[in-house]
Amino acid sequence: MDDSTTGAIMEVPRGWLAVCVLAVSLASTVTQEVCRAPDGKDGAAGKPGRPGRPGLKGEQGEPGAAGIRTGIRGLKGDQGEPGAPGRAGNVGFPGPSGPPGVSGLPGVKGTKGNAGNIKDQPRPAFSAVRRNPPMGGNVVIFDTVITNQEGPYQNHSGRFVCAVPGYYYFTFQVVSKWDICLSIMSSTRSQVQRSLGFCDTNSKGLFQVVSGGTVLQLQHGDQVWIEKDPTKGRIYQGSEADSIFSGFLIFPSI
Repeated sequence: MDDSTTGAIMEVPRGWLAVCVLAVSLASTVTQEVCRAPDGKDGAAGKPGRPGRPGLKGEQGEPGAAGIRTGIRGLKGDQGEPGAPGRAGNVGFPGPSGPPGVSGLPGVKGTKGNAGNIKDQPRPAFSAVRRNPPMGGNVVIFDTVITNQEGPYQNHSGRFVCAVPGYYYFTFQVVSKWDICLSIMSSTRSQVQRSLGFCDTNSKGLFQVVSGGTVLQLQHGDQVWIEKDPTKGRIYQGSEADSIFSGFLIFPSI
């Protein structure tokens, strides 16, 4: 387009331009009023959409106000995690012994030992008679020793003293012309006991023998002797007859 054409357009009167704009506006208004339909009804609701993605974590809110105590105790909560082990306590006093347990099985049989030798076994034995005993007291003293193997008998006191624990046999025969009562006495470390008593009556004044014997289990240090009754203990003393006291080990204690 050349300059002359441009100049011709620019020369169009402004009044005419306004008339053209007004005409276009009226035509548009008439068209809208003639073609507009009435509003329709609301459509049915559509299907719910899928859940959206989780939102971001919100910021921590301010602490709430303290609640009011109602005095009602809530249910017990779940058990928490076990805590760290505590410090070990002091050792307590030992408790009482329990009852014995069941016997165990027998052990293995041991090897056979060597044969024993009778010469190696203890053999205490004694015999003593009355010849010149001291007077006084109730212990009957047999002062003259006949046999005193391993020396268990004390002729000055009339007592047998045990050195080998075991079972012993004791016997006596005492001569008298009068009523007489004798006893075999024994003693341990804690007590004295009368083992056996023997009595005999004699109204004719003839020689009679009172005898007795017993088996005793003795421990080391135990003593055995013959004791007379203070009122019926007169023993004959002479060359015609002897009174004797004897004893020996039957077998030692295991």
